[in-house]
Amino acid sequence: MIWLIISVPFRLSLVLNFNEICSQSYRAALEEVEGDVSELEQKLDKLVKLCIGMIDAGKAFCSANKQFMNGIRDLAQYSSKDEVIESSLTKFSESLEEMIKFHNILFDQAQRSIKSQLQSFVKEDLRKFKDAKKQFDKVSEEKENALAKNAQVPRTKQHEVEEATNILTATRKCFRHIALDYVLQINVLQSKRRSEILKSMLSFMYAHLTFFHQGYDLFSELEPYMKDLGAQLNCLVMDAAKEKRDMELKHSTIQQKGLSADDSSYECNADAENGVVMEGYLFKRASNAFKTWNRRWFSIQNNQLVYQKKFKDNPTVVVEDLRLCTVKHCEDIERRFCFEVVSPTKSCMLQADSEKLRQAWIKAVQTSIATAYREKSDEAEVSKQKADKKPSISNTSPVTETKLVKGESALQKVQCIPGNTKCCDCGLPDPRWASINLGITLCIECSGIHRSLGVHFSKVRSLTLDTWEPELLKLMCELGNDVINSIYEAQVDKIGVKKPQNGCQRQEKEAYIKAKYVEKRFVDHGRESALVARKKSLSERRNDSRLSSTDKSLGAEENSRTPTRLLGRAMTAEFSSEGSRELLASTVSSNSLYEQKDEKRDSAVFQELDTKKLPPGPQLYQAAYEQNLPAMSEALAHGAEVNWVNTKENNSTPLIRAVHGGSLVTCEFLLQNGANVNHRDAKGRGPLHHATVLGHTGQVCLFLKRGANQHATDEDGKDPLSIAVEAANADIVTLLRLARMNEEMRESEGLYGQPGDETYQDIFRDFSHMASKIQKN
Repeated sequence: MIWLIISVPFRLSLVLNFNEICSQSYRAALEEVEGDVSELEQKLDKLVKLCIGMIDAGKAFCSANKQFMNGIRDLAQYSSKDEVIESSLTKFSESLEEMIKFHNILFDQAQRSIKSQLQSFVKEDLRKFKDAKKQFDKVSEEKENALAKNAQVPRTKQHEVEEATNILTATRKCFRHIALDYVLQINVLQSKRRSEILKSMLSFMYAHLTFFHQGYDLFSELEPYMKDLGAQLNCLVMDAAKEKRDMELKHSTIQQKGLSADDSSYECNADAENGVVMEGYLFKRASNAFKTWNRRWFSIQNNQLVYQKKFKDNPTVVVEDLRLCTVKHCEDIERRFCFEVVSPTKSCMLQADSEKLRQAWIKAVQTSIATAYREKSDEAEVSKQKADKKPSISNTSPVTETKLVKGESALQKVQCIPGNTKCCDCGLPDPRWASINLGITLCIECSGIHRSLGVHFSKVRSLTLDTWEPELLKLMCELGNDVINSIYEAQVDKIGVKKPQNGCQRQEKEAYIKAKYVEKRFVDHGRESALVARKKSLSERRNDSRLSSTDKSLGAEENSRTPTRLLGRAMTAEFSSEGSRELLASTVSSNSLYEQKDEKRDSAVFQELDTKKLPPGPQLYQAAYEQNLPAMSEALAHGAEVNWVNTKENNSTPLIRAVHGGSLVTCEFLLQNGANVNHRDAKGRGPLHHATVLGHTGQVCLFLKRGANQHATDEDGKDPLSIAVEAANADIVTLLRLARMNEEMRESEGLYGQPGDETYQDIFRDFSHMASKIQKN
């Protein structure tokens, strides 16, 4: 017999006899050991899970602490103007950041000591114990089966007896080995259990010791600074208490005086450094049908009246230039304290909170108007002095003057025309406004008077603030103040009327301008002097740089090229933001922009125009064909009807005649003076039909921009698009299709009366620039 003493957990010893290995006491001891190991596993699993929860909570705490530290740092940056707060908060945030690092180290150590070590013990050592138990249970069952089989063998069957005996012997031997291994695993587990648990807990406690030592050292270094800050804080508290007492004293003083927020706080300051003359709340009457009143923050600044709905909103300009406005009281409405600011284009009804405020606002507007005029006069005087110091340019060399402004702004290009450097009506230097249908330059005050005449007499536009289309710019360069004054002021000296000068009263200027343009009192109905001035102007323009030999050769070269027609692409074009531009670039050839002029001019007509005095209507009609803008202006001044019908030539109008003349600028001049772009001749063809038939691409573009009806059909039932398709003119087909697509898009989106897609406008704008650059007038 073999005897073995085994140490079992919890101070339990067993003496095992392998012949009695299946005794009840042995099985009870094993079950007790197995129960202890199972309970140990549960305890360790629970401890590991609690450790994981603690670590996760600690990391969440560190994350929240870090956000809190970032908030302190943001507050320090916000308090950059207060050095004490900024420095203290920065130092505190740095200390808290160090503490966060220490916390992270502590949680990392807890993860290594508790979680990792105990999880390894559970997963490795306890797993080995379970595997040994499985093998022990299996071999115990095999031994029981061998014993049962050995007992069942009959005596008479000797060979079966021997076989059962051998199996039983082998099974017992295997059982002994497995039982020894199982008992060994139990003892190893018990001894390792003690070391692993104590080792992990001791490491965890040392981690806490290190953490608290680091925190203590950190705050020991910070403690002197905190004491100094506490002393400063006491001083700050006393200063705050003193300031509070002073504020309470001032508050009580103000209450005793009874000073309320009255109108005295609103004063007009025309010399304010920020340009704001006056500001405050006013009620504004809306221009809608309900005439609602809304309270807005108004201000007068930089010679403009603007308002804001909210403080951060961009200001909305009510009046762009107060010099063009007048202000007056309004006593004919139900509300009190109302006044009105009237400009040439609109009026704005405003209401103040009291009568004093209303008077203050009216005074501020009037002061701004006077100041603006004074500043303008000073600027004009300075400009005049600078001009006197500069070397003068001879009037006999317009070519050099034109070249100096080549490629520069619209203002410079227009002012280089003879007479345009001064206002056409009062002579003020450096005019910044223009009348586009008359072709003259104006000062700010005269432009305001022209606006009051109405657009059927004068269409005013700014040379610096507005965007100028190329055909309008060419129109301005074709006329000028000298040409127009030779027509509209031909009889000034004979009649004895004194022309107003700079500095005259507005009423005097207004009376003169109305007599000049509305009543046409100074026009020479003999027209001899105007014809002479016109011939002189035409002679000067022939010497201009625009008709230099270089430009002529360039025009001849452009005329010699054969245009490329891409009808298929034009017919299948899609109207999109990028596709339209690519299609335009590929289909519109530069030489197609050049309008072929009819060289077959009737010389007899020239002789008749020079020697005979045609009636105003026929003169306008013939001058439109000859591209003679001064003669057209003269005919209009003498009362020519802009839509005069020539019954001898299929009821053609001057605009249709201008189409045959081939000039883009002539058509623009007639349109600006009220020509009907949709008037049709006896064959049912309007200007757009004629431009399409002649292949004048630039004129087609102009008429489409001015609202020509491309759906109108002639007596043959053809509209401009069908005519262009038959002529295989890809450029005009492209323009007509783009215009039709844009019209369909506006109708589908309900954008009636609006220009439509921005891409469409950009394409036509680019096309106009190209056409005007190549067009020869």
